[in-house]
Amino acid sequence: MDLLTVSQMSQADARTIAAGTPGTVLMERAGQAVVNALVARWSCRPVLVLCGPGNNGGDGFVVARLLQTQGWPVHVALHGQVAALKGDAAWAAQGWMQACRDKSVPEADAVQVLGAVSVDEIGLVVDALFGAGLARALDDTCVKGLKQIQVRQLPVVAVDVPSGVWGDTGLADGAIEAALTVTFFRKKPAHLLYPGRGLCGEIVVADIGIADAVLPNLHVNTFENEPSLWRQQWPMHIAVGHKYTRGHAAVVGGATMTGASRLATRAAARVGAGLTTVAVPAEAWPIYAAALDCIMVHALNGASADERAQALGHWLSDTRLSAVLIGPGAGADIKSSTLAVLASGRPAVLDADALTCFSETAHELFEAIAHTPASVVLTPHEGEFGRLFGAPMMSAGQTQVSKLDRARLAAQRSGAVVLLKGADTVVAHPDGRAAINANAPWWLATAGSGDVLAGLITGLLAQGMPAWEAACAAAWLHGQAAQAFGPGLIADDLADQLPSVLRSLLPLLNA
Repeated sequence: MDLLTVSQMSQADARTIAAGTPGTVLMERAGQAVVNALVARWSCRPVLVLCGPGNNGGDGFVVARLLQTQGWPVHVALHGQVAALKGDAAWAAQGWMQACRDKSVPEADAVQVLGAVSVDEIGLVVDALFGAGLARALDDTCVKGLKQIQVRQLPVVAVDVPSGVWGDTGLADGAIEAALTVTFFRKKPAHLLYPGRGLCGEIVVADIGIADAVLPNLHVNTFENEPSLWRQQWPMHIAVGHKYTRGHAAVVGGATMTGASRLATRAAARVGAGLTTVAVPAEAWPIYAAALDCIMVHALNGASADERAQALGHWLSDTRLSAVLIGPGAGADIKSSTLAVLASGRPAVLDADALTCFSETAHELFEAIAHTPASVVLTPHEGEFGRLFGAPMMSAGQTQVSKLDRARLAAQRSGAVVLLKGADTVVAHPDGRAAINANAPWWLATAGSGDVLAGLITGLLAQGMPAWEAACAAAWLHGQAAQAFGPGLIADDLADQLPSVLRSLLPLLNA
């Protein structure tokens, strides 16, 4: 589940080499891993291997040599000159050149110039131009060469990442889509963050002999979101417990858009909260009470927003309430109620309207979070994120800031766990930990699904799960429930899929 930055991966390589494994051995293993994945998916055909001037290109030369040994027709195009290659890349290039000499291939034909290569007779391309450690944008020669391949719709196998994808951010410049990406030891953030993730195709993580023992010294704090990340913090209940020992989740609902908070309350109950109550304006009490069976409905009296906030604060003084969600369908005028939730000292989830109402006064929200003794989770989508944290968080000068960095900065600025929603949801903790979720199918993008997610987080918080782990677990369950249902999903379906998802999760939790 560890995701390594480009720097951390370089350190892992260096530590392995220092421990006695030559870099050339690692390069040979990397090339072999690419070949193994390639021949398992495609039949023999003419292959063009694009090699860059660094170690990624060295991997490409190894791939070319090994494929040729297996009888594949191989052509190599180099971005640069063989004589200019250094270190392990030079060693790999000389291995390819010798293999060509052994087959009486003229030296002029062994390595072609990238800008002059033709793809007319090519059936598959290996992209070993630049890996995750891209130092600058692709030049015109690379872009034109890749575009030619894209126009021909040739299958591409990328070594590490598709060239033009920045390994730490997933941002892309001139990259084309690969059918398969083979990376080594651990994934990088770019394998999970869009647009990079969408360009990688199928991802294979190959073992090339780097030991897991190098990881502790790398201080990894970025992870792929999966159960092994949070299963130690999953709430485990005992047979002699009762509903209050399983936690009491509270949801603050609105008077008009009642569906959102009802979706959230059902999710909180389904994920295991012993009790769930929705607190709503008194005039809306009959609507909620008629629609909910196992969910209790509490009426908040008051003619004004401030009066209802006062009533909410009084209700939240009940020590049996374990965690609170406010925002879904709550209405625009809920700033005072949101502040009351934070002042209650209960773990809280702020979603939707509870975020939007602070668009002009974000400092007020962050100050309230700083003064609450309990953990807080913010769950913005991109629009809410921009309104709350502002344009400077979206870009730095002329450079776009990655989603991972934006979520981390937002968590540090707000003092809350930030779950930045999307196809590549990022969950960031103020201490720098971050997880990227990768199991959400496209059909999860439907009205109300975010309300369900907020309810899941609240239900787990109510059971005592720490905020970051609760947000990670909820995001994973959310995606799994959507996958279990399949296309045609509406938000109402998600909670009903949870029992089967939780049932399949139990063996891992009990391991």
